[in-house]
Amino acid sequence: MNRLEDTRIVRLNAEIMPVTDTELTLCARYGFSAIEVEAAVPEDIIPHVADCDAVFVVSAELPRPVIDSLSKCRIISRLGNGTDKIDVQRATERGIVVSNVPYFCVDEMSDHVMAMVLSLSRRIPWMSRYMHEGAYRRARAEALQLPRLASQALGIVGFGASGKAVARRARSFGMTVIATRRAMAGPHPEAEELGVEMVELTQLLERSDFLSLQLPLTRETYHLFDREMLRSMKRGSFLINTSRGAIVDEDALADLLEEGHLAGAGLDTFESIEIFNAEETPPTHRLAELDNVILTPHVSGLSVQASENVSVTGVENVAAVMSGHLPDPDNIVNKGVVPRCPLVDHDPSM
Repeated sequence: MNRLEDTRIVRLNAEIMPVTDTELTLCARYGFSAIEVEAAVPEDIIPHVADCDAVFVVSAELPRPVIDSLSKCRIISRLGNGTDKIDVQRATERGIVVSNVPYFCVDEMSDHVMAMVLSLSRRIPWMSRYMHEGAYRRARAEALQLPRLASQALGIVGFGASGKAVARRARSFGMTVIATRRAMAGPHPEAEELGVEMVELTQLLERSDFLSLQLPLTRETYHLFDREMLRSMKRGSFLINTSRGAIVDEDALADLLEEGHLAGAGLDTFESIEIFNAEETPPTHRLAELDNVILTPHVSGLSVQASENVSVTGVENVAAVMSGHLPDPDNIVNKGVVPRCPLVDHDPSM
């Protein structure tokens, strides 16, 4: 492989999500280094990336003005999965490959979903508070009203890799699992193998005691769970969202939680609460004031192993393109892109 010392590669979000030792080691192995930058808005990002050959990005937004400034860039390597903050369409028009690490945190996210199901089902945050308050009788009285988890139905909206992983875990607890997906026509052998019933969304909302969102954020899914959709959920059910906050109308969710239509929620992603600001401040949204909501700061995909996977695959995606190859097809977000610099097929030996 040719060494790549002369390429200019920029690594955004170097303070909020610091460069890992694995990243540094792999970049050195492939013969390049990345310039570490922390910039949040286009006017600050553009001077750093305008003449770069590749961009690593974690959480920074890359809207059209940033994409249009990339005069030489051959690849945007998302160190993670979701690419809703990147103008992928414009990158495609400009011949820039957009890559990601699609499966790095399937296990972690699925574990987090089940942790929220269990915490809400057994009312762990409440019981812990009662213990510290010495409210033992109240804890026992409420616990006597809890349904057995194995009597409950978990509905999964989106049945990709993470949806299937959640289903496996929920089935191991004896839960009934139902799911829906965009392409409902035809057989669903993987669902049958897992003991999952595939149903239309309307039926899923009516039947689910717990509802987990396993969807990407797109134009079609933005505020998919609006006030009407949330009200269509089974009364007394729980909503869990570890995907993208903007899939849910958070103000409507707060209303339905306050009025008691929904029993609770477990949220790891947010539209209204910014967790990637340089200055960390407590959340002020109403959701943070409700005692029937569990909030975690977008950590459902994090672990030692997940971080390692992100670093390895993210760097390999850039190394492939810098060496004249396409990344692994599974890692290409804009699969129809015509690269501005010709690239041959993926080299599995990389």
